[in-house]
Amino acid sequence: MADLTPTPDRPGLHVSKPSPNTPATGSAICHCGATATATGDSQVKALVEGYTANHGSAHNRAGR
Repeated sequence: MADLTPTPDRPGLHVSKPSPNTPATGSAICHCGATATATGDSQVKALVEGYTANHGSAHNRAGR
């Protein structure tokens, strides 16, 4: 399987939760240079919400 972890050359959002008994992990890199990581279900949820609202395709919606 390919490595789906975002990099500066391939910005994006990656979330993993291998089983119901392990905490989720997430990482994000935006083309604007912002980066973030999170561990734990609620922290990863916040990471996804923040990235979706403020980075990635949100830059295109806001014209930034």
